[in-house]
Amino acid sequence: MALILEVTMMLVNRYKNTDNICMKTSVRPILVVGDIMLDQYFKGNVSRISPEAPVPVVNVKNIESTLGGSANVASNISTLNGRVVLAGLIGQDHYATELKRLSKAAHIELRTLETHNPTTTKIRVIGEHQQITRLDFEERQVLTANQQSQFIDVIGDMGAYSAVILSDYNKGMLAGDFCRHLVQLANDANIPVYVDPKGNDWSKYNGAYMVTPNLKEVQELLGRPVANTDNEIEQAGQMILKQFNIEFLLVTRSEKGMSLISRNRAKHFPTRAREVFDVSGAGDTVIATLAWAMVQGQSLDESIHVANVAAGIVVSKLGTTPIGYGELQRALHASDDKVLPLDLLLLELDAYRSQGKKIIFTNGCFDILHRGHVHYLKEARALGDVLIVGLNSDESVRRLKGPTRPVNQELDRAEVMAALESIDHVVIFNEDTPYELLSAIRPDILVKGGDYVVTDVVGREFAKEVVLIPFVNGFSTTHTIKKMNERGT
Repeated sequence: MALILEVTMMLVNRYKNTDNICMKTSVRPILVVGDIMLDQYFKGNVSRISPEAPVPVVNVKNIESTLGGSANVASNISTLNGRVVLAGLIGQDHYATELKRLSKAAHIELRTLETHNPTTTKIRVIGEHQQITRLDFEERQVLTANQQSQFIDVIGDMGAYSAVILSDYNKGMLAGDFCRHLVQLANDANIPVYVDPKGNDWSKYNGAYMVTPNLKEVQELLGRPVANTDNEIEQAGQMILKQFNIEFLLVTRSEKGMSLISRNRAKHFPTRAREVFDVSGAGDTVIATLAWAMVQGQSLDESIHVANVAAGIVVSKLGTTPIGYGELQRALHASDDKVLPLDLLLLELDAYRSQGKKIIFTNGCFDILHRGHVHYLKEARALGDVLIVGLNSDESVRRLKGPTRPVNQELDRAEVMAALESIDHVVIFNEDTPYELLSAIRPDILVKGGDYVVTDVVGREFAKEVVLIPFVNGFSTTHTIKKMNERGT
């Protein structure tokens, strides 16, 4: 009994706090203000050198557009199912049209001022997976007094937002006095301000709740090298906090994770990335995920943990791809455990399906594991890529088999099943049949024993295919228990 209690508490503790962020649909939107950009990728093949100049000729096969700059921050919030308003400057060109289309598709509420300058756009020409050149269309623009007034009207009441993110790419949108004014408006409305900084004028961020520089930006601000060690990061952070009125500093340190520094403490968060491929967009993901987790009710440390996990996913990819809610949840729950509650299992199944894997499902009491079970499960696993076993709970087994069953309790049975190489995941269900479980899982193949006929298989309508596998003669749990009782007498 003590062992069962210990295992139960272990499972409860494993999935609490940041490992189970519940979405709050009533949360006010997050306001993102900053330098809006459009990223475009011209991808193609390279087979020759131009006769006009010693440069490769790219035969373009594909053009992709993504949201960049502060728009990428907003996109990260939206893909986490968060509500977001994006405010900034755009031009009156076809790039602005494309940016509006992408924002609408990403469920981002766009509030902008249109200017005669081009929409900030970065075009990357890629041949044979290698970036050959980048074309930038941009003009640095500082808002006039009249434009500042118009922009405040566009934003509206700061009290309508749950948080403000200032995404500064040093293109002029968040220049000096106007940035200070935005911070003051948010503070007056008691709304926290998160800043992804750029440049050396951090006085414009005074009053911010948190600033999230990377190590390079810390070095540029201080005008000297800073080693990527805990001690030097702490010292540099304290120097910055003495100069500016900022409550928290969160330094992102690439493969070494993050460091949270305030005037009375420092805490370091090691990275969760297995391998760093590309840090592009990592800062956008960090500040977006951090603010999102905070408005969902997570503590500061928990939110940083979530942001750190998100950053670990992003830097292990190529390019600036926003992280999705399901992808983040899967990473937060990542473990080697095969026994999962249904909500976490469904997240795993989403990942398997995105990889094109075939899902097999079977179920049973599996009270005393025997040769017949092992053979049956190996045959089931051979039908596809991932085998899910629905395991009847103790209460369910008692209703089906009588008060003397099960012999082994559900957590013990689950661990034994999970030890089998043929099984990928085990999920415990409390109903008499797996009907509700199947309605959620919807496997590619539903497997049952040879004593069934297809028309009698419960939940068959939720599977693409039903397969019957004959039992090995002479093996059953009931028969095993009978032999044990006979020998006992």
